[in-house]
Amino acid sequence: MAFLQVRFETEFTSKTYHRSYTVMSRKNVTIDGNEAAAYVAHKVNEVIAIYPITPSSPMGELSDSWSSVGQKNIWGTVPSVIEMQSEGGAAGAVHGALQSGSLTTTFTASQGLLLMIPNMYKIAGELTSTVFHVTARSLSAQALSIFGDHSDVMATRQTGFAMLCSNNVQEVMDFALISQRATLESRIPFMHFFDGFRTSHEVVKIEQLNIEDIEAMIDDDKVKEHRARGLTPDNPFIRGTAQNPDVYFQGRETVNKFYLQCPEIVQNAMDKFNEITGRQYKLFEYYGAPDADRVIVMMGSGAETAEETIDHLLPKQEKIGLLKIRLFRPFSMEHFVNAFPSTVKRIAVLDRTKEPGSMGEPLYLDVVTAINESFSEGKTPFKSMPKIIGGRFGLSSKEFTPAMVKAVYDELKKDSPKNHFTIGINDDVTFTSLEFDKSFRIHDESTFCGLFYGLGSDGTVGANKNSIKIIGEETDNYAQGYFEYDSKKSGSTTISHLRFGKKPIKSTYLVQVADFVACHQFNLMEKFDVMRNIRDGGVFLLNSPYSKEETFSKLPAKVCQQIIDKKLEFYVIDGYKVAKEAGMGSRVNTIMQTCFFAISGVLPKDEAIEEIRKSIKKTYGSKGEEIVKKNFEAVDKTLENLHKIDLTSAKISDIELAPLVSPNAPDFVRTTLSKIIEGLGDEVPVSQMPIDGTFPSATAQWEKRNIALEVPVWDESICIQCGKCAMICPHATIRIKAYDESLLESSPSTFKHMKAKGMDYEEGTAYSIQVAAEDCTGCGLCVEICPVKNKKEVKLKALNMAPQIPLRVPERENWDYFLSLPDIDRTKAHVSTVKGSQLLQPLFEFSGACSGCGETPYVKLVSQLFGDRAMIANATGCSSIYGGNLPTTPWALNKEGRGPSWSNSLFEDNGEFGLGMRLSVDKHNEYARELLTQLSTDIGETLVNEILNADQSDETGIHEQRERVKHLKEKLTPINSPKAKDLLSLADYLVKKSVWIIGGDGWAYDIGFGGLDHVMSTGRNVNILVLDTEVYSNTGGQMSKSTGLGAVAKFAAAGKATPKKDLGMMAMNYGNVYVAKVAMGANDTQTLRAFLEAESYDGPSLIIAYSHCIAHGINMSKAIDNQKAAVDSAYWTLYRYDPRNAEKGMNPLKLDSGAAKIKFEDYAYKENRYKMLSLLMPEHAKDLMKRAQAAVNSQWKIYESLAEENKADGEVKTSITPAQNPAK
Repeated sequence: MAFLQVRFETEFTSKTYHRSYTVMSRKNVTIDGNEAAAYVAHKVNEVIAIYPITPSSPMGELSDSWSSVGQKNIWGTVPSVIEMQSEGGAAGAVHGALQSGSLTTTFTASQGLLLMIPNMYKIAGELTSTVFHVTARSLSAQALSIFGDHSDVMATRQTGFAMLCSNNVQEVMDFALISQRATLESRIPFMHFFDGFRTSHEVVKIEQLNIEDIEAMIDDDKVKEHRARGLTPDNPFIRGTAQNPDVYFQGRETVNKFYLQCPEIVQNAMDKFNEITGRQYKLFEYYGAPDADRVIVMMGSGAETAEETIDHLLPKQEKIGLLKIRLFRPFSMEHFVNAFPSTVKRIAVLDRTKEPGSMGEPLYLDVVTAINESFSEGKTPFKSMPKIIGGRFGLSSKEFTPAMVKAVYDELKKDSPKNHFTIGINDDVTFTSLEFDKSFRIHDESTFCGLFYGLGSDGTVGANKNSIKIIGEETDNYAQGYFEYDSKKSGSTTISHLRFGKKPIKSTYLVQVADFVACHQFNLMEKFDVMRNIRDGGVFLLNSPYSKEETFSKLPAKVCQQIIDKKLEFYVIDGYKVAKEAGMGSRVNTIMQTCFFAISGVLPKDEAIEEIRKSIKKTYGSKGEEIVKKNFEAVDKTLENLHKIDLTSAKISDIELAPLVSPNAPDFVRTTLSKIIEGLGDEVPVSQMPIDGTFPSATAQWEKRNIALEVPVWDESICIQCGKCAMICPHATIRIKAYDESLLESSPSTFKHMKAKGMDYEEGTAYSIQVAAEDCTGCGLCVEICPVKNKKEVKLKALNMAPQIPLRVPERENWDYFLSLPDIDRTKAHVSTVKGSQLLQPLFEFSGACSGCGETPYVKLVSQLFGDRAMIANATGCSSIYGGNLPTTPWALNKEGRGPSWSNSLFEDNGEFGLGMRLSVDKHNEYARELLTQLSTDIGETLVNEILNADQSDETGIHEQRERVKHLKEKLTPINSPKAKDLLSLADYLVKKSVWIIGGDGWAYDIGFGGLDHVMSTGRNVNILVLDTEVYSNTGGQMSKSTGLGAVAKFAAAGKATPKKDLGMMAMNYGNVYVAKVAMGANDTQTLRAFLEAESYDGPSLIIAYSHCIAHGINMSKAIDNQKAAVDSAYWTLYRYDPRNAEKGMNPLKLDSGAAKIKFEDYAYKENRYKMLSLLMPEHAKDLMKRAQAAVNSQWKIYESLAEENKADGEVKTSITPAQNPAK
């Protein structure tokens, strides 16, 4: 290891400090932007307060994992990491820790950053040194987006925080340190930000700062000064006073000198960093021709693309340049204008945000102001005033390519260039967009480019991250990996973009010309033009369920032709077969990664395989030796199953690609949504997008994803018609109908049916279970829950999995026929039984949830029982993403056109959002009843009284009320009076509406708990469904207060040390809240009863639903066993608390499960989230298990005691006293 002796000087005020130190040679690492920021932040802070939000969560996760294993900061102490209940809470904790003198940081993005704004004002106003690291992300406006732009950071530019922007992963690491030095010297708090996903999740090779570099940049005297400003009773003072109009203004102006000095302090920090590392940065950095007449001004990752484009165009005599903004706040006009070449005549300012109604976006306005003021004072290097235009680009990680950069430069050539333009979209409404040449591409032949198509959770992305790390760290190549996903859950398409070569890579956009393409899922060949970007003579690798002899003939004709025309080298492997033989299920990641290294020749084969083995051990070691062995076996089996296809005599198949959506789909689906489904959403013009974010329901039925390898097949000969399979189905792809058998005369030849059994059906009723094979995700839960065994072949049941592809065509015909059969009359259905309830049409279908999802069966049940009258407030989280994510939406309509109305507000306010819906419904109902009474003479007393006194407690009552309201509307239509017209607009509110507030435990237990608690306290008739996965599933599995004691989660790397919060008990303490705890896989009948009782209760109801999750580290197809074990261990006690029973003199609490049958450990160690700790920290895990068992025992005793308390003297003697409903 080489060492360098370094001596440096740093000047502060009038003193010069000297320190001798030893610098170890720096190593290259292949990491993403989040890790780069977290690496420095963890080294230079003492306290880290965090809360998960995409895409910043990994910074907190890494900090927690490092602290959990004792990694120390530069002062030799382990930073204290704490997860708070919200971003507002994290900011409050940061503020408090800072005020107490600790070096403190946090990580956030988007709405989370906005929740921190009040504390940011305080922190800045008190001149407190800190750095917030922010992955800049879109804000929820007409829709939520988890992807990157500058909307969030621009909303904080007025807080008083300095704002320093990194353009690439190397800069993220460097600026994290520079900002820390600058904040300590300037006393101005800093926001260090970089583009969400494009930089935060881009994996590249960078030079890692070592400890000596970091120590050299941090002046301990400044740290001590910060500490000395902290609150302490040993040196008491007052901070945070209230000021009046006489002095507040003056108080605000006291900070001016600090902001005036800040830019120079930052530049000095950059200069010192250059002395230490050799990397020089400037506040405003010019790149391009020294005599440029056209200059783009911008910040963020797009600047990398602009640099690459400049390098390409300069040899073509283009006089162009780029001015990169580093320090956006405080904005130094002097440094800014002096960074321009004196020859500049035209300037285009690019903002990655939109501010509707403003005169321009923030950076544009700053540039215009700075140049005008400086020019008027004669302080610019140019003698004539340049033309300045502004434009928007890259919202929500929209692609920003060299073609777009060139289009901006070309626009600047025009006599009258367009101002306030957009680039990268087709604005055919207000015509702001610039046209660009899509064929303009920059492709360096010396840089390898690869594309890898897979499905979320199949391991493709993880394997490619490992690959890029191997290439980056085991070769002298520069390397870059970027991973393209939508925001659906596992099962959605992922595309990995890998580049590596001998030159630095500045291409911060998707691969446009690929040398290598791999498709890890055969069905994607039918959905995407996988061959579109592969170069002639490139290499194509396909995971095929067919033999090497069959594969080519099974491809669509278009693909066959592309392979031949482009003269591709074509390799195939049946990765599914290899994975199955190795015991890895359908995960083909290791297999396909091995194929890539074997074919590409990036590393010698033996060396590559050894590196893959190392990465397997590192990645899966904590999950047990068995998983490692399975992956090793898969590597060993791969090469013997990899084949190159001889195309010399290959014949083009006659397989034609079916249209992505049916020609029977609505126009909006065919013209707009189909483009998004095809992966061509960038081509959708502005005119085709809804103006206010309103989308039609029932569009998921048109998106046939075909992602299942196997689907269930019904054996009608042994079916007992219990309905359990349909109830547990997460995607509503198993449906049941009972119908007149005469309708079978026109049924397809393969359509299955049987005679309906039981007293519920009339003679001559047929019964069918039908599977939507093209929508099924192949989870297998239906097979697991089926109680029937085939006596002839005991491994078979009434549902059995079979390969999907051969079934696709006949089952498509069967499905269409099944849908044409009449649905059951809701007034006659026995909805109180599982069997009867599953005859109801689900109005939540084919969502983008994970295969085997534990949440969606409950959501679907709500839609079946109450969907025709449901209004749903959905918290941000998994349920809002699979419930409302483009391209299609799963909330559906019945044949009368009714169905759930659904909306998502934010993460933190869903309880209040849903309460607002209830208040509105109640007010509409109240006003309609008032008008009804006032118009009784015109309408008729009889009808009015019937409507006002209607019993709507069951399906029959609701149906009859709808008929009355229909009659009411007929009577109102000809009445030409304001009141009649008012009543006509409100008449439907006379029919019962069911308001549901739905979200996960991250919302209900943590960020939204305060609002949820208040909603329950109001006594209003809302139904709250908590889909309890015990982690923040949507952001990657972080700990919530619902997480069980001993479970490992992100932000709880050493296992959670405290018991699960008892939300149900808290709610029961109100006395007037219906509360139920359910687990459908353990007891579906109890679940059904709880939903029916909760909805019928005229007051607040709370259902806490056990929702198994992929984040638990379980076999999702066997998840019913996990639910049963949770109940059998008494960890998850099933109960119903109904205040109505107290009114009858009965105990309101009924336990629906018994005392423990198994130990908590027997349940917990069925799941990797618990088991992995026993491998990593066995003694610690043992202690946590002991404490967890004690907590389970204690909780059971409490519930058992409450349930056994008997009434005496006609009075219920329970510890929880039913309260009067204040809303009544």
